[in-house]
Amino acid sequence: MLTRRQVLTGAAVTAGAALLPATAAAAHTDHADHGGHPGNSATPFALGVASGDPLPDSVILWTRLLRAGLPNRPVQVEWQVALDDRFRKVVRSGSTHARPELAHSVHVDARGLLPGREYFYRFRALGVLSPTGRTKTAPWPWQDGGALRFGIVNCQDFQNGYWPAYTGVAAEDLDVVLHLGDYIYEYDPHSRFADRNHTTPVTPGLDQLVTLADYRARHAQYKGDPALQAAHAAFPWIVTWDDHETENNYASLIDEIDDTGAQHQSPADFARQRAAAYQAYYEHMPIRANLKPGSPDLRIFRRFDFGRLARFNVLDTRQYRTDQPGGFPGDFGLPQAGTANVTGTLTGEDQERWLADGLNHSPARWNVIAQQVMMSRIKLPNPTGGLPAILANLDQWDGYAPQRTRLLQHLVDAKVRNPVVLAGDIHSTWLSELRVDFDKPEQSPVAVEFTATSISSDFPIAFDAPLKALNPTLNPHVKYFDGSRRGYLRCVVDRHEWRTDARTVDTIEVRQTPVTTTASYVVESGTSTLHTA
Repeated sequence: MLTRRQVLTGAAVTAGAALLPATAAAAHTDHADHGGHPGNSATPFALGVASGDPLPDSVILWTRLLRAGLPNRPVQVEWQVALDDRFRKVVRSGSTHARPELAHSVHVDARGLLPGREYFYRFRALGVLSPTGRTKTAPWPWQDGGALRFGIVNCQDFQNGYWPAYTGVAAEDLDVVLHLGDYIYEYDPHSRFADRNHTTPVTPGLDQLVTLADYRARHAQYKGDPALQAAHAAFPWIVTWDDHETENNYASLIDEIDDTGAQHQSPADFARQRAAAYQAYYEHMPIRANLKPGSPDLRIFRRFDFGRLARFNVLDTRQYRTDQPGGFPGDFGLPQAGTANVTGTLTGEDQERWLADGLNHSPARWNVIAQQVMMSRIKLPNPTGGLPAILANLDQWDGYAPQRTRLLQHLVDAKVRNPVVLAGDIHSTWLSELRVDFDKPEQSPVAVEFTATSISSDFPIAFDAPLKALNPTLNPHVKYFDGSRRGYLRCVVDRHEWRTDARTVDTIEVRQTPVTTTASYVVESGTSTLHTA
């Protein structure tokens, strides 16, 4: 039986330089070493700038100072927020310190802003101005009109190829970007591209990161990519992690099932690794969270309202989950293991109650569950052609089927308006209708699910054609599937309908290539039925 890895893995601103134009196409940095050593740059802002977690009156502004010779002490960082990209109309400003114990990262909660407004921001440190970023606050809480435009991205394996999809994201007209996990990958250097080899960890050969220094270096390498910097600088982001930010297929404090020998860790050892991974994630993300350095716990499930149009419940399906059932290599195995997993949970009890409460009392027309792994039941033909003929990915909701049934039934019982599930992880595009009982296709769907393909992580092309041929029989609730292309989803939502466009690139072998729309589906308010646009 194939393992999950076999199936799924496959402008610096110099001192004194003028600020870059803050357009979506130009608001990014470049640096001399795309191979992942941004600290060699002369600017302390070689990792760019970012914003995130937009509220009606505030947004998080982020940067991390990094360059050779940076002093091992707090460094004063000034920040400004303006109505224009030339900063003639500054509306908020202040100063903070980038502290070495947090890798000289900065998280400014810029408050006192107006709802639904575009702003520009920048930093100054060590006599150098940062690139300019553009951000936008959420609308008034009671606003019940207009449209929301956002992108869905995930799974950006640096070693697997370049990120022209992020250049496409940066050129879009969006209000916000959602990142649903696998922002970095933990594997050892092994790229076919000379300039895309991963940083070397403290302990090479484990094919995983362990120390805080390991995770910091890997995040910095990813953040040094100019296309990713462009997408961060163009819009606010809402982020959540999946497994690879820490380690493949981990569950709570349980190590990856396939790890043996030196790779295998006890829960106590894994807690130390998770603490390092979570801290590095916080240090490199524009996220509003309460980090306690050294702790293996960090709450990142949270909620965002965009007026009365849409509520986003952003989940964490890694930190609190029970172990994948069955003990199968790679967590691919018998579907019955998932349906029998009556005590299994992806969210933990507290987060499940929090989600139900947010759905029950939502004022929104569209109620979104933004999370990591596909909720649709997916029957996978055994790629070996042997028995069992049908497999399930037990790392997804298929491994936790009773909780999935409980959640989908709750959407019905609580009469949740227009529920929509967002997912990533699987490195392919799946647009599906969700039913309480997937064995009863005559049932009306109770929600729709949009699963975004990867930015660069590999989906084995050998499985693309068989799934396209067999989905109508094995998975009739799947209305669209494509495993052949990398890219992202673009969503436009108003009071009457939700439109999702699959935006894809033909290759990740080069840094720049056009982005095109390869599929468009809509769901009308008051239904959970997908149809082509």
